[in-house]
Amino acid sequence: MPAIIVVGAQWGDEGKGRVVDDLARQAHLVARYNGGDNAGHTVVAQGHVLRLHLVPSGILHPHTVCLIGAGVVVNPVQLAKELDELAALGIDVGPERVKLSAAAHIILPTHRALDGAREAARGREAIGTTRRGIGPVYADKAARVGLRAGQMMDVEAFGQRVAELVRSHNRLLQEHYGLEPVPVEETVQEHVALAQRLRPYVADVSEVVAEALAAGKTLLCEGAQGTLLDLDHGTYPFVTSSSCVAGGALAGLGFGPGHVARVIGVSKAYTTRVGAGPFPTELTDEVGVRIREAGGEYGTTTGRPRRCGWLDLPILRYAVQLNGLTELALTKLDVLTGIHPLRVAVAYEREGQRTERFPGEYGAEELVRWRPVYEELPGWEEDIRSARRWEDLPPQAQAYVRRIEEAIGIPITLIGVGPGREETVRR
Repeated sequence: MPAIIVVGAQWGDEGKGRVVDDLARQAHLVARYNGGDNAGHTVVAQGHVLRLHLVPSGILHPHTVCLIGAGVVVNPVQLAKELDELAALGIDVGPERVKLSAAAHIILPTHRALDGAREAARGREAIGTTRRGIGPVYADKAARVGLRAGQMMDVEAFGQRVAELVRSHNRLLQEHYGLEPVPVEETVQEHVALAQRLRPYVADVSEVVAEALAAGKTLLCEGAQGTLLDLDHGTYPFVTSSSCVAGGALAGLGFGPGHVARVIGVSKAYTTRVGAGPFPTELTDEVGVRIREAGGEYGTTTGRPRRCGWLDLPILRYAVQLNGLTELALTKLDVLTGIHPLRVAVAYEREGQRTERFPGEYGAEELVRWRPVYEELPGWEEDIRSARRWEDLPPQAQAYVRRIEEAIGIPITLIGVGPGREETVRR
């Protein structure tokens, strides 16, 4: 059976959690492949709003095994907290159901301190990170000085390595940023206790994946952030530190492209982003505020208000190209109800030049030189949250969806018409 990859088609926060939760009904394994607890996937189900940062969104389906891959960076404090919260709801989160790659890198408090120090030092040039230590831990990984989950198997040696890394980070915090050091012994004691608790979860995730695929099982790969936050292909430097595109699933979980059958992009019916950086279709008027409030556009991880704007079709075409998308899931269509007219960006222009390509390949500095070209579409007044079939949607909503399909050249197979897991139109 195949691997299915779910990837964000915008700047993250597209609603990937609810899509993964929906697809997990038919999957055997659900696996996170990139990012860390800077991601926040929200699933509304069984009377609860679950905000998951590390545990894959398929955890609500008792038949699934949930994997945290080598491409993920893990704050053990957050992972233990999530496991406790899920267990309190009666969800099985034992080591047979949740497995942590031995090759995943560990986030320490000093990584978080360095993240905050670097953002503060940038001043007005700040990127807008979540300050969760993501960038510094990926930097340690690339420098080959990082701490990996597999080292928790030898708790004593793990404690010694934590001490070494904290002391190294503290020198930088003190000498370069003039900040107080993070307590070494307290940090070691906390992380030794976490290692004792979490080491039963540590596994060779790539082997688990290989065995499952060989046995004909379905692997559902859950991406974090979005295409435009990809370290290589996003609006650099206003990006995250991991590979957010579909190829990141292969590297982050350790399997080959021959297993991939579907690559599903997730996009809102409009566009949002959190943090700094160019946002061509951003709305700073009352329409932007209306979308933010109707859509509950506040960060799952940070609580920060999201910047909101019109749907950008060149961005979606770029996502199709980079990820090899086979289909799109469109979320939050209901948020646009009552807005007249609706606008979508269909191209970009600059000094008499026009392009239907997303002009962000050269980074943020190039993108700000271009302006979006809009097309207007009629809105609708009907409440669509009760729609469950394509025929239940008003003609204007159908036309909006069809216009997106026409522009990006792939089908929209799932439409979110409300926050609940059942508020979905499947095509």
